[in-house]
Amino acid sequence: MAEIDAPVPQKLIKVRRLEAHDVTSYRELRLEGLKSHPEAFASAWEDEAGKPASWWTERLETSVVFGGWIDDSALLGVAGLHVNTATKLRHRGVLWGMYVRPPARGTGLAALLVQRVIEQARNLIEELSLTVVASNTVACRLYSAAGFEQYGLERRALKVGHEYYDEVLMALRFR
Repeated sequence: MAEIDAPVPQKLIKVRRLEAHDVTSYRELRLEGLKSHPEAFASAWEDEAGKPASWWTERLETSVVFGGWIDDSALLGVAGLHVNTATKLRHRGVLWGMYVRPPARGTGLAALLVQRVIEQARNLIEELSLTVVASNTVACRLYSAAGFEQYGLERRALKVGHEYYDEVLMALRFR
C-alpha cells in the first residue's frame, strides 16, 4: 500500500457506518489499535483478541461504529458512538474506539470520523463525551478543533504494565 501522508480531498475519503459484512476488517483494525497503542484504550488486546466472530458481529449490529477509507484502500480508521440507555443517563453519549492507521494520519480522515460521530449524536443526545490519554496532544487538538472542551483530568486512569497514564475528560454540549 502506498504511503498516505498528506491531506486528501474529502471526495476521496469515504466514511460510513460499519455493518456485519465489515466484521473481519473491523476486528483486524481494532486489534491493531489495541496492540500498537495500549495506552490509548481502556480495553486490552488480551481481552478482545480471543473473542469469537459472533461477538464482533454483535458489536457492529448493536453499536454505531463508523469506518473510513481513502479511495479503494482497506479500512483505515474507526470511531464509535455509545448512547447510554439508562433513564438518567440517556441524554449523554460517548465517542469511543477512535483509531486511524499511521499511513492515514494527517489526511483529514480522523477529523471526518469525529465529525460523522458528532452528526449522528447531535439529534440523539444532549452531550457527547470522550476520554483521551493526556500525552496524545495530536488527538487532544483534533477533539478541541471539533468543539470538545476539557472538563477534567483523571490521573492514573489506565495502567499498562507498570506504567500509569492520565486521561483528559472532554465533552461537547449540543443543548
